[in-house]
Amino acid sequence: QVQLVESGGGLVQAGGSLRLSCAPSGRTFSSSAMGWFRQPPGKERAFVAAISGGGSTTYHAESVRGRFAISRDIAKNTLYLQMNSLKPEDTAVYYCAARGGRSISTRPEYDYWGQGTQVTVSS
Repeated sequence: QVQLVESGGGLVQAGGSLRLSCAPSGRTFSSSAMGWFRQPPGKERAFVAAISGGGSTTYHAESVRGRFAISRDIAKNTLYLQMNSLKPEDTAVYYCAARGGRSISTRPEYDYWGQGTQVTVSS
């Protein structure tokens, strides 16, 4: 059974940093594109960042560009999201996702999803 398990969420003050991790189990995703999405309270799930299979290409949503950075450690089969200069509007449940292809997608057309980790940014 394939699972994606996120960790690293929590409560942080505005201007602080967090690093989210996503550790798949059941298979490796080294050649698969992976991404992060988030869902604020009462809103739809939205794209945050994605990385191609192998990690050569990344793309970040405009709202987080310059503050967040997606990366992956192929050897550890782990995906990361480094979040700096956090703002209250970054408060959301953050989900990691993986898809069968190597190319990035900003739409939620991913095959596997984690359960999510809560990030709360206080003002």
